[in-house]
Parts: sequence; structure tokens; C-alpha cells
Amino acid sequence: MSREQDFFVIKAEEDGVNVIGLTRGSDTRFHHSEKLDRGEIMIAQFTEHTSAVKVRGKAVVQTSHGEMKTED
Repeated sequence: MSREQDFFVIKAEEDGVNVIGLTRGSDTRFHHSEKLDRGEIMIAQFTEHTSAVKVRGKAVVQTSHGEMKTED
């Protein structure tokens, strides 16, 4: 699967979960931010511009590599 086809799911387990996209390249920066409330999901993918995603808050993240939960 190429980077553009790979996607992941983030499900908020509390209000106010932040999902932050980080840029690709030699100078990594924040380029996109979303706030999810409890029960909301976001389906996202890595692109030529997004190399990493930071999740802040209680959430479940599902990827092709498995499922992870954020910790308190």
C-alpha cells in the first residue's frame, strides 16, 4: 500500500481530543488541527504534505498495524 492509500481512524473517547497534522520535510511544522468530541471519529491518511499525526486526549487509533489507545 502506498502512503497516499494508507488511512487510519481516530475515535474520541472524551470531548476535546486534538488531532494535529505535521508537515513532511526537513522543517517539521504543524499544518492542520481538528478537535473531536466524545464518540466522533476522524478518518485520515498520510499524504505528500503530512508525515505525522499527533493525538492529544483520550482516543482509540486504528491503523493497518493494529489498534492503540492513548494513555492518561
